[in-house]
Amino acid sequence: MINESALLESKSLRGSVLERTEVLDRVKALSLLPDGMHVTTAMVAAYFGVTVEAIRQLKTRHHEELSCKGMMTLQGADLAEFKRDVLSRFPGSYPQPRSSLTLYPRRAVLNIAMLLRDSEVARQVRVYLLDMEYLARTRPVENPAPTDVVSLDDRMDQRITHILGKTVVPMVNALIETSGEHRRELIELREDIENVERKLCWHHQRISSLEGEATTDHVRASIKAMTWKAFEHHVADLLRRDGCTDVVVRQARTDRGIDITARHADGRTVAVQCKNRSGRWSVPSADMQKFAGAARAIGRMDVALFVATCNFSSEAQAIADLSGVVTVNRDELEQWSAGVRLKTLR
Repeated sequence: MINESALLESKSLRGSVLERTEVLDRVKALSLLPDGMHVTTAMVAAYFGVTVEAIRQLKTRHHEELSCKGMMTLQGADLAEFKRDVLSRFPGSYPQPRSSLTLYPRRAVLNIAMLLRDSEVARQVRVYLLDMEYLARTRPVENPAPTDVVSLDDRMDQRITHILGKTVVPMVNALIETSGEHRRELIELREDIENVERKLCWHHQRISSLEGEATTDHVRASIKAMTWKAFEHHVADLLRRDGCTDVVVRQARTDRGIDITARHADGRTVAVQCKNRSGRWSVPSADMQKFAGAARAIGRMDVALFVATCNFSSEAQAIADLSGVVTVNRDELEQWSAGVRLKTLR
């Protein structure tokens, strides 16, 4: 059986168990950046309960080994692109690096756990890892441990959902825009793909709840930290993610009650009103009347979407129902932000 000291000393042994990254979350929840794949040096230090300088020194001593496990340092244009595409999605939640940023995937973090000697969390990861390795070596092949299967399925769900949402659906949307003869078949195909994606999202949330994780905590905190302007851009990004094109965040002085305009993949025009409020505040009927009039009478939009970080008053909801405005309250917004598509945009 592999012992703990062997992991600390042997690079080849460390490499042989690096696929078991699920042990990180079994010991302690590992918070990830908004891209869902990487952590920073400070986040690694926080996970293991050590100083940032300790991680930097370890990175210097084992730079080649960690680089082979996916560690990378972004600078210049690469750093600017990462700030724009990832960190800007949650302004205020993460410090903005000045000249460089080192990123670690889960494999590199697990590798660090097998190198850190003065961290209780790292020691627990090694113990858990060794226990799992022992079970894997002694367990009959035809009877895999259910917890391992659940974890593997969970990882597969997340990876497949990411591919569907970021690659397949946008590709189908582009085909729909340029296709005439097969438009109906492509739209039906997109609906089938999105149905699979929704089921995977539901499965992931179910597994997370069974493991005691609060899947929307991070989303809720991120939305709460947004300014009204950042919130509008967040909603605009969600529209783009769900296949909308020509997404424009309008100037506050000239918006006439419409904060965002867009075009759905099927050609429908979309108007969005965003309300960033917290606490017990609810959207009043006056705001709903103003938006309904702007979307229908002034803008003549096909889809009117009112997105709020709070709930809607009963009068406001009644007006929305009568005028055909689709309301998105706080709970629905959190689900939308977490990856569940709005029915209106399917």
